[in-house]
Amino acid sequence: MSLILKEVSSKKQLKKFIAFPYDLYRGNKYFIPPLRFDEMKTLNKKVNPAFEFCDSKYWLVYKDDRVVGRVAGIINSKFNDKFNKKEARFGWIDFEDDLSISSLLFNTVEQWAAAKGMKSIHGPLGFTDMDGEGMLIEGFDEVSSLGNIYNYPYYPEHIEKLGYSKDIDWIEFDAKIPKETPEKIARISEIALQRNKLHVPVFKKAKDMLPYARDIFIMINQTYKDLYGFVELTDKQIDFYVKQYFSFIRPEYLPLVLDENNKLAAFGITMPSLNSALQKINGRLFPFGFLYILREMKRSRRLDLYLTAVRIDLQNKGVNALLINQINKVCIKNNITNVETNRELESNEKVQAQWKLYDVRQHKRRRCYKKLLA
Repeated sequence: MSLILKEVSSKKQLKKFIAFPYDLYRGNKYFIPPLRFDEMKTLNKKVNPAFEFCDSKYWLVYKDDRVVGRVAGIINSKFNDKFNKKEARFGWIDFEDDLSISSLLFNTVEQWAAAKGMKSIHGPLGFTDMDGEGMLIEGFDEVSSLGNIYNYPYYPEHIEKLGYSKDIDWIEFDAKIPKETPEKIARISEIALQRNKLHVPVFKKAKDMLPYARDIFIMINQTYKDLYGFVELTDKQIDFYVKQYFSFIRPEYLPLVLDENNKLAAFGITMPSLNSALQKINGRLFPFGFLYILREMKRSRRLDLYLTAVRIDLQNKGVNALLINQINKVCIKNNITNVETNRELESNEKVQAQWKLYDVRQHKRRRCYKKLLA
């Protein structure tokens, strides 16, 4: 039977768009299902403030009345204005192992982008850096993590056959946590603390950290602005992410470093790995999914490292070692054995250098592909 392409134009179709990967990866022990309500918030044009500057369309491919593929096309005008480009993005790309399906999806999003005056297309990317980025090209037999894309090994084979080539790679590491903090890190941490008149406050409740929540995202804007494809978050986006993420945090896993005036100097956003719970609940937080997550928060032996940043005037002064030292202490206290670094640009040698004192292995690589449009 022939393939049928449908543009997503209703809430019912959007639910099918979100649901497809849960079917495609059913039984795959490496896939970590995202939370469905998070996906709905991100893709809902009435909810996500990124749509103030993003144009987007979603498509589904059917075969025998069954969804066999999906893709989102995105044009981020802030990105194009900042970098003086006419570039579209593709994201939320999933398909069965059939080149006729993948070619229909990519041809559709390419034609849409070209009709909008775009000269090239790259991805997989989301609306912002807070969304999943990069197609997995190494590490297919490694368990994924919340917020990261997982895909089958045939994905990069298809996309390269369709004329896409490497734009940039991210790499990821699995780091073993020693029973004691490396002496060098502890020493540099103490020097940075004293020399820069810094301190690390102790928070008991997440709500006690809320006064610093917006400052965290403002610092992300300031320190990430020169990274690949990064576009500064708007005030509405910052409010959106504060509400979305601060309901999940445990204060001890989000170390903040303050200066002598109690202004934010650095932070690290981490979280116990929720992989086991997420696989059990299959993206559904209710009615009982949140109970699995709360239990996994307490007993997980792995840590996911999401974002760290040091204020620009304090960079290269040992403050990063101070963050690592704090994270290391929490890991030892809670019997965490391994840290998943999540994606780091392959060109970011400063970030990768911080792992040299640990027993690490580079276990994943993901790629942003690009193609010029006719």
